[in-house]
Amino acid sequence: MISRFSRPLPSLLCAGLLAGTMLTGTAITAPHAAARPPEPARISSTTGNVTHATLPNGLQVVIVQNRLAPVVTTELNYLVGSANAPDGFPGSAHALEHMMFRGSKGLDKDQLAALAARLGGSYNADTTEDVTQYFYTAPAEDLGLLLHIEALRMNGLTLSEADWDKERGAIEQEVSRDLSSPVYRYISQLRSILFKGTPYEHDALGTRPSFDKTNAALLRSFYEKWYAPNNAILVIVGDIDPQATLAQVKQAFGAIPSRVLPERLPVNPAPAPAQALAFPTDLPVGIATLAFPMPGLTSKEFATADILSDVLASQRGALYQLVPAGKALFAGFEFNPIKRAGLGIALSAFPKGGNSAKAIADMKDILTDIRAHGVPAELVEAAKTKEIAQLGFSANSISGLAESWSQALAFQNLSAPDDIAAAYRAVTPEDVNRLAARILDPARAVTAILTPEESGKPQSDKGFGGAESFASAPDKPVKLPEWAETALAKLDLPPPVPLPTVQTLPNGLTLIVHPSHVSQTIEVSGLIRNNADLQVPKGKEGLSGVTEELFSYGTTKHDRLAFHKALDDVPAWESAGTGFSLSVPAAKFDQGMDLLAENELHPAFPEQAFQVVKVQNAQGQAGVLQSPGYIFGRAIKTALSPKADPSLRQATPQTIMALSLADVRAYYGAVWRPDMTTIVITGDITPEKARSTVEKTFGDWKATGPKPQVDLPGWPDSKTSRAHVPDKSNVQDTVALAESLGITAANPDRYMLTVGDEILGGGFSSRLYRDLRVKTGYVYSVSSSFTIGRTRGGYSVSYGADPDKVGLAREAAMHDIRAMQTSPVTDDELTIAKSGLLRGLPLGRANLDAIASSYLHLIQLGLPLNTPDIAAQAYYKATAADVQAAFTKWVRPDDLAEIVKGPDPKW
Repeated sequence: MISRFSRPLPSLLCAGLLAGTMLTGTAITAPHAAARPPEPARISSTTGNVTHATLPNGLQVVIVQNRLAPVVTTELNYLVGSANAPDGFPGSAHALEHMMFRGSKGLDKDQLAALAARLGGSYNADTTEDVTQYFYTAPAEDLGLLLHIEALRMNGLTLSEADWDKERGAIEQEVSRDLSSPVYRYISQLRSILFKGTPYEHDALGTRPSFDKTNAALLRSFYEKWYAPNNAILVIVGDIDPQATLAQVKQAFGAIPSRVLPERLPVNPAPAPAQALAFPTDLPVGIATLAFPMPGLTSKEFATADILSDVLASQRGALYQLVPAGKALFAGFEFNPIKRAGLGIALSAFPKGGNSAKAIADMKDILTDIRAHGVPAELVEAAKTKEIAQLGFSANSISGLAESWSQALAFQNLSAPDDIAAAYRAVTPEDVNRLAARILDPARAVTAILTPEESGKPQSDKGFGGAESFASAPDKPVKLPEWAETALAKLDLPPPVPLPTVQTLPNGLTLIVHPSHVSQTIEVSGLIRNNADLQVPKGKEGLSGVTEELFSYGTTKHDRLAFHKALDDVPAWESAGTGFSLSVPAAKFDQGMDLLAENELHPAFPEQAFQVVKVQNAQGQAGVLQSPGYIFGRAIKTALSPKADPSLRQATPQTIMALSLADVRAYYGAVWRPDMTTIVITGDITPEKARSTVEKTFGDWKATGPKPQVDLPGWPDSKTSRAHVPDKSNVQDTVALAESLGITAANPDRYMLTVGDEILGGGFSSRLYRDLRVKTGYVYSVSSSFTIGRTRGGYSVSYGADPDKVGLAREAAMHDIRAMQTSPVTDDELTIAKSGLLRGLPLGRANLDAIASSYLHLIQLGLPLNTPDIAAQAYYKATAADVQAAFTKWVRPDDLAEIVKGPDPKW
């Protein structure tokens, strides 16, 4: 899994290059010791909206008040992870994390799943090398339930052998999924080299052989050693009263006794010898990497290492210059710190069949020069300014703020996230250059080449249909414990959503303003309604991608480097194109908007950059067209679309190389129009100020001619088919069951489909999850979804399974889909689904990015901004008959196409 605390790698690698850091599982509970009067908590400080306390049993508590939305997030951080696993059992911490969802005294696994579904929140867990986290986001009124769940989990896990036997199948499916990623295998081998002989040598995932040897007794021993209040930090963030919350914490956790903790093994990696690795991948391009050991999160040099990585990753830095020079499709640096060590990766992407040795040599030359001459002092200062400014944005998300506090306390041994600011300020260019000279030695790097392999030819046939045989008795309704039933007894409509200020400028631009004063920052999200399938001239496929990429090459006022320097000076984070964004401190809003408008309205489109980007896109597309991931997506689209559908157009190296700069300018002139544009501004601002600044920066933008057509024609009903996309790099199959639907966003039936899908595939208590994972272990994860747009709809089920379980999982899924049509859902299922959907609506407003995205999504669909209130009314009134009728009308089980990527499946 990818660590939530690591900066993302470029999009080509973000799904895998940090795969060894964190394992995401599920979550559930355990009971109290014998009750005794709780002692007073020791409150270490209450500053502003933050309260620190330590209970007598050693539980550290941080409570942060944030009024963004009526929502709360709890994160319980146990200071134990894979580094503490017994010899020979590297996945013990990960296995125990899974078992925390299998029930405890006072709350069994079915009750927990039903309780979680009715709460409407998001809950999960992750395992890292040193910390295992359990996090839950729910309506603020339900904080007491969340605390009760976590307290039960801390002190009385069931941990039966029978439950472990069932969970072992699911966790082994997770192992298969990760081993199907060549990038995961690369990171796993890399860490075994850089951290050899330390507790970090193996990641938190675990192995099938170790899980086969693991039993419930071993997991109980691990649990009883490490899961204790004096080995945990509880972070609570949201719209809560701090003192009342602290009283609830004392009531829930105060009677749990502390424990004597085992000693922790040291992590002291020895210098690794230089090595060269090679991996075939299913990526569309090749990746050359140079990896180095770096300081960890608790190191005195962490701030210096973080600034160094920012400089190396900067678009103004030497590594990135390989891209505009035409020497790399992408180049940069990724720093992956864990608690007591870290690693850094310089990377360069090259086209399929390209010169990997040249890519390595170019990076070595740059790093050698940096070691000898240092990095520019102005890039160090820019990185420091941006790191410190970035701290101010964490309050814009309730769950994100909880993550920030958890990282500071549990991972960095700090007392608050802002404590790192002083360390950043103290970093000097001399510090950065000394560290670079010491660690960035190309002669001692672990070198790796990830070479793309093309997929085999897809195989297809007429598909499947008719009745499937999958018999399983329905589970009886789940009766919640009295304390939970009482809290959730009443089903209420959420309060109406406060609507933003919506204005239309004289040039047709729509401005939506949502003020929120939780931080002194402002975020801007913009969207130009467009459709490349309809707006790119025939024979010029690939034009939209080339045009979008050219926005990063400067404006008519600033060239590429000068523009990025201007952003750094604000500081601001900006992107331009048909989708554009800006994040900026509130005091610098006008400067940030000036630069955003300059980039969006006056792109330079320089000839030299155009030629480089065109070649790079053509080279990249040559690999994309042969990559298993692309072919898989194409196979799904082909199964759902009629021949000659506009959505089936695809760019080729030939169409891209035939483009001219005149084509780019003509496309820009036709697509970029104010009357097709919506700008959403959230944060510390007033509607009046927002309009004034937008009129100043975007007001002179004019549209010419009639509005373009950007909506695809409706879809006919697709028919069943079957396709297999070979992927030699995978050991597990990825499966999609999919079909087109005639329903559109304007049809109110979509609300009943949403309620039904919550029951069928909406989470840990869903029918698909129960029958494909919990009961059988066929899959690690499974989901279903309806995708409903202005003119088209679709339905899909997706899961990952070992090849011999593909057919079995499909039969189970088909049984559950048909059951939605042949009989009404139960009253219990309907209550859980309605409760979850209604209570979950406020959660969408606990993040400013999510608020902006929801507004833009509704604009895209042509729906009113009060659609969440309309949905709430529909969910509240939904009946079992309504849900059954909607599934019967719109879902066609016999028409589902089956597309599989990976090894040969057992159909």
